[in-house]
Amino acid sequence: MIYQIKHITHYRYNENVNQCYNVACSTPRKTEHQQCLRSQINIRPFPAYSQKRSDYFGNPLQHFAIQLPHKELTITVSSRVEIQASRYSAALPAGNACQWVQEKLKSDRSPATLTALEYLFDSPMIKSNDQLAELGRDLFTPDRPLLQAAAALTERIFTDYTYDPHFTTVTTPLSEVMEHKRGVCQDFAHLAIGCLRSLGFPARYVSGYLETLPPPGKEKLEGADATHAWLAVYSPGDGWVEFDPTNNTTAAERHITTAWGRDYSDVSPLKGVMFGGGKKQQLSVSVDVRRLE
Repeated sequence: MIYQIKHITHYRYNENVNQCYNVACSTPRKTEHQQCLRSQINIRPFPAYSQKRSDYFGNPLQHFAIQLPHKELTITVSSRVEIQASRYSAALPAGNACQWVQEKLKSDRSPATLTALEYLFDSPMIKSNDQLAELGRDLFTPDRPLLQAAAALTERIFTDYTYDPHFTTVTTPLSEVMEHKRGVCQDFAHLAIGCLRSLGFPARYVSGYLETLPPPGKEKLEGADATHAWLAVYSPGDGWVEFDPTNNTTAAERHITTAWGRDYSDVSPLKGVMFGGGKKQQLSVSVDVRRLE
């Protein structure tokens, strides 16, 4: 399955930005289930400096600097990605039991497990605590397969929490999300990751895109898609398995991965510093994900 993706980020400032230095993380990465056939980034105003590199997690980044005064900044990333028809079978494999996984994590010295252990620790936006552990403590019983328990946690968040794009921002703490049981895909991914880490299971944040389908008989609107977020949990022998609590599913052929890290702060689509710009700025984001027949 091949997708064409266009991701446009546009900033408008009320005063001139004299110069800025940025890092864009919007190019789909290569994974076991995904191949980025080509990707191109277009930046306006034209940057004085631009360079590609990979970060610590292997995500493709674009560093750039603009040194001309400007009141608008537009970053357009156009990519073509090939996805395997299905990442997992219709039913998750039985997999390893929760207690076995926790014991194996202490003794396994394979490169895959040693790398996964990094995702047990607290990260800038996710701090392990008893409240997060209680969210799924009854699900992760010693003899229950970890992947089945993770699927049950995914369903619990989907059922108990309301998707509300107007309730949270990128800085809303998880405690507030849990108190009001509202949030967006970023919050739900953070919530599941926090629960898993608090119970002793490695979990990482995955960002990317999700193909959305128009209602029957309707044309798909260009730019109507959005960035998406989900999570992956690690089990020795089973590897990383991805779950999407916003939609109560495992990641499948409509999930397109851009990057992964400890939490959103590692993989935000654009970050940097600027000099000038005034106190107000307007941000608009347009994402279009189209399946190529």
